[in-house]
Amino acid sequence: MLAPAEFGLVVRALAFAAAKHRNQRRKDPAASPYINHPIALVDVLVNEAGVTDPEVIAAALLHDTIEDTMTTAAELEAAFGPRVRRIVEEVTDDKDLPKEERKRLQIEHAPHLSPAARIVKLADKITNLRDVAAHPPHGWTLDRRREYFDWAKRVIDGLRGAHPVLEALFDRAYAARP
Repeated sequence: MLAPAEFGLVVRALAFAAAKHRNQRRKDPAASPYINHPIALVDVLVNEAGVTDPEVIAAALLHDTIEDTMTTAAELEAAFGPRVRRIVEEVTDDKDLPKEERKRLQIEHAPHLSPAARIVKLADKITNLRDVAAHPPHGWTLDRRREYFDWAKRVIDGLRGAHPVLEALFDRAYAARP
């Protein structure tokens, strides 16, 4: 059970992420609100994997803010502390790099992530695979979806040993490969 201050951290992170992602949409056919994605990560972490670390949960809610909004690392640290900032930075891609380079770097960096960042990365890939399987982005061919699944597996293979429950959830999601 989270203490009131810990619960407050998570709620503040949710409000912050919702504000930062307010004008963004997912690539699914319904163009659902982007905030649904970080909420899905937290659902996986808390309700399926039993994660209770409030800073990991807050980082999961914030995991795309630096990458996909005008949020800075300093802003995250000021609002949520150095550990949350570090976790978010570890799972953030450098959008100045070409897409293929970012994908390659995710595979390369996965084994070197901190335990907390590994947990966030696992939840991110689980929710992404579930979304691609159930509601593929508009215009994604079967081959593109399969390539995404296989790339995600290569990332997660570098995280093995981080969290057995999350790894089993990933494996189940991967088994639904189109």
